[in-house]
Parts: sequence; structure tokens; C-alpha cells
Amino acid sequence: GIDVISSRLSELRDRQAELRARAGETGVERDRVRSRHEETRTSLEKGRQRLSEIELATTELRVRRENVAEGLRRDADADEAEALGAPEPVVTEAAGDLPLERVVEDFEARLRRMGPVNPLAAKEYAELEERHTFLGDQLSDLHSSRDELKRVISALDEEIQERFLAAYQEVATAYEEHFAVLFPGGTGKLAMSDPDEPLESGIEIRAQPLGKKVSQLTLLSGGERSLAALAFLFAVFKARPSPFYVLDEVEAALDDSNLRRFMRLIEAFRHQAQLVIVTHQQQTMESANVLYGVTMEPGGSSTVVRKELSVVDALV
Repeated sequence: GIDVISSRLSELRDRQAELRARAGETGVERDRVRSRHEETRTSLEKGRQRLSEIELATTELRVRRENVAEGLRRDADADEAEALGAPEPVVTEAAGDLPLERVVEDFEARLRRMGPVNPLAAKEYAELEERHTFLGDQLSDLHSSRDELKRVISALDEEIQERFLAAYQEVATAYEEHFAVLFPGGTGKLAMSDPDEPLESGIEIRAQPLGKKVSQLTLLSGGERSLAALAFLFAVFKARPSPFYVLDEVEAALDDSNLRRFMRLIEAFRHQAQLVIVTHQQQTMESANVLYGVTMEPGGSSTVVRKELSVVDALV
């Protein structure tokens, strides 16, 4: 009686709330994975930019070091080690067999060959060497971080692709089954526009009613397009089931023959879930277990009217 129905409705509402909560949690988890994926991509891009900056700075330091070394070879005819380890000359009256004037002339000639000398060259070289070592260590760390980020992104892409392909295959199989119910003898398929890149690919919905050869859905009649859309919609329902569905005027564009096909699809689902259909079609109303309507008596307010058409073992 009414108490049983009320109890059943309460149970179903609780179940609906639970499923909505679970759907919300699943959505949050999906958004979290997507957010992590985007953050990882952004981090990788920043790492690449930083790597380019360090490589540029390293190149500039190497060029400066080579220029200093070239200046030593050109002006002093010596390499870095010789320049840093050269002893100070000791000039005395008894500098060998040469007179002091000759020794001075020799040193002056050597100074002229050396040209302008930077007394801070050794210190600058040491600083550049230290900077070069520091940047080299940073570059090594960035290479390691980049490799780790690539591994994380690859793992995320694999998981997302695996889940997407599983859902796609379930929906595609259900679509073919429902299309065969709505279009006896016809063929309906889902196809990826780019199978090699499933995460970037679009999804093509193909519909081929019996006796027709169409290349685009726009070539179908309005009723046929509605049936094809319903076949896809119910394929999603089957792949990701829910205990409760609300359909609002989904069969409004169908004629009597197509409406009968739609009712066969509804009949297949009515034992798996609750179906609430907002409709003005008489055939749809006749197939329902319970009808709900709104009426207004003269001088009164709107009233909800409920009419049972069969024994209630499930609310449809």
C-alpha cells in the first residue's frame, strides 16, 4: 500500500543521495588527478625554461674562460697553470753574467709583449671556476628532476588512457546493442578520429539505418537523429549505471513506429533502474506503471494527481 511505497521511496532517496555523494567524490578525485597532471606539466615547462637559462649561462661562462685563456696565450705566451704558478722575478746586481741594464731591458721587452695586465685575473678566474662548478651541479639536479617529472607524467597519461579506453569500449559496445534495438537491421558504431592518440582524439558517432547509406548524421531525419542520440545516451547509462534517470520530452520528435522502438529500449531498462519520463506521448504514458500529473480545479490551487496503471513492484 502507500506505506510500502513511502518506505520504498525513502530507501531509494537515501540510495540516490549515497550515489550522488559517491559521484561527487569520484568527480573530486578526477579533478585532483587532472589538477596534478596540469601542475606536473607546468612544473616541467618551468624546469625546461630554467634548464635553458642555465645552459645559456654555462655557455657564457665557458666563452669568458676561453677568452681569458686566449689572452694569456696571446699576450704572455703562457697557459692558465703557468700564469698562476709563475714566481716573482728577483732582480739583483749579480743576475748572471748580464749587466743590470740588460736585465732591465729584457724585463721591459717581456712586459711590452705581455701588454696590459689585469692584476685581478687570477681572482676572477677562481670566481668563474667556482660559479661554473655551482651551475654544473644545478644543471645536473635539473636533469634529474626533469627525468622524474617525465616518469610521473608518463604514469598519469597511462592511467588516464587506460580508464578512458575501458569506458569508451563499454559505451561503444552498448551503443551497437541499443542501435540494433532502435534500428532493426541497421548498424551503429563509435569510432575515434585519431586512434593513435586516444586522449587527444574526438569521438565519431556513426548511424546506418537499414536501407540507407549516409555519411553524416545531418542526412538522417529528425526522428532518426533522435533515436541515434537516445541509443548513445542509453549506452552511457548502461556503461555507467545509475538507479534513477529523468528523461524530459526525449521522444517528442518520434513518430508512432519510432516511438514503439523507443519503448522497447525503455522496457529493457525499466527492470534495472527507475525511469521518470516527462512526456505528452500517449504510448509512453500507457507503458508506465504510475502516472503523475498536475491539475487545477476552478477557484483552487494546483494539485498533483497520481494514477496507478498496474501492480506496483517498481516505480517507473
